[in-house]
Amino acid sequence: MRKEILKEPISTEKIPAIIRQSPSVEAMQEQLRDYHDHDIAQSFEHLSRAERNLLYTGLDAQSLADIISYMDNPADYIGEIVIDKLADVINEMDADDAADLWEDIDESVQVKLFPMLKPETRRNIRLINSYDEDEIGSRMTTNCIIIREDLNVKQAMSSLIDQAAKNDNISTIFVVNAQQKFYGAIDLKNLIIARRDETLEDLTVTSYPYVYAEEPINECIEELKDYSEDSIPVLDNDNRLLGVITSSNIIDLVDDEMGEDYAMLAGLTAEEDLKEPLKESMKKRMPWLIVLLGLGMVVSSVV
Repeated sequence: MRKEILKEPISTEKIPAIIRQSPSVEAMQEQLRDYHDHDIAQSFEHLSRAERNLLYTGLDAQSLADIISYMDNPADYIGEIVIDKLADVINEMDADDAADLWEDIDESVQVKLFPMLKPETRRNIRLINSYDEDEIGSRMTTNCIIIREDLNVKQAMSSLIDQAAKNDNISTIFVVNAQQKFYGAIDLKNLIIARRDETLEDLTVTSYPYVYAEEPINECIEELKDYSEDSIPVLDNDNRLLGVITSSNIIDLVDDEMGEDYAMLAGLTAEEDLKEPLKESMKKRMPWLIVLLGLGMVVSSVV
């Protein structure tokens, strides 16, 4: 006799049920801890406005920041969050996520919101948004550990612990000189096993790869893919360390490049053109498709 296999309900069905059926906000918070932030983000479209408001008020700013960073269309929801809570959420985000979200906020709201942000958050948003969207600096984050080259191992570990409370990208530690110019990088494992009074000079890899913030993405993406590092430092024109490109950033960049390539193969000028009305899409694609058809016929006749 064939056994029936019962499939577990997907998280986007379980999470709305938890929000609707929890007897209290505390009970809802406790149950949602078992789910990944990505799954909670994907469940937003299955919630009513009142149910989403429960999440906005029941979750702390850090939890909401993590959830919003996984949303495909955060602009659909951030207008529902009261401005004080939204400021707290942006302050808890990684610099690149905060800069991306800032672009989705209405200008009239930005005017009220900007003074409510921490100075460091404002500085990071200005820095990242100062680069064109086709420059690698527009995709970097400041979530990294930076220490001075003149420290010993004990001092470096102390600095690491202080910064780790705020920056969780700690697998690679970046080293700068007194002028904040990039000097090299240290693997966390090597720092942990080093002697306390040892200097950082012997631990630092001075030939570590890097990119410049103003480099075009399409020119340096191939170079970035060749390295299996968790983070690649991003420098300004004076070799000062501005931030890093993480492995997840690189994956997103490659995905964007592939999406554009697939769109061009379909006769589109950009991946976003897939959302255009049918008539507009046909106008753009038809000349190229006719050319491709003609070339295909020429090739087939030669064969």
